[in-house]
Amino acid sequence: MQISSNSVVQFHYTITENGTELESSRQGDAMLYLHGHNQMLPKLEEALQDKNAGDTLEVTLAPVDAYGERKADAIQSVQVKHLQGAKKWKPGMVAWVNTDHGERQVTIVKMGMFKADVDTNHPLAGKTVTFHIEILSVREATEEELAHGHAHGAGGHQH
Repeated sequence: MQISSNSVVQFHYTITENGTELESSRQGDAMLYLHGHNQMLPKLEEALQDKNAGDTLEVTLAPVDAYGERKADAIQSVQVKHLQGAKKWKPGMVAWVNTDHGERQVTIVKMGMFKADVDTNHPLAGKTVTFHIEILSVREATEEELAHGHAHGAGGHQH
């Protein structure tokens, strides 16, 4: 089956910049998404269109098509109690913060006793990245997945 709108696609990925690995799903679970429902980078989804299980591909994206350009004014001060992901924080670490727009990754710039200065740019902002994709499976979405607007993994949904 070819990837098309309303397909559930499972794949492994590795993201590199100039040949250096930045992130990979290979040490854990493969990614799963509902194609055509704006659940991933648009140019990456476009490259996956019409591919099949077993296909591999490389897609290089400029910052504007990947995680955006870095914004110099993206430093904010947040209370340490709102940082999620570790118990002790140091500059350079990535944390999660709940915002009005959902969870967001931030990078610690400076730590204080009660507040931290964080960079709200995505950790990969400003980078030209290459996605190395291996498509594991492609199937039609179930009616339930379409109604929920996302793919369900093994064992169904957890909501």
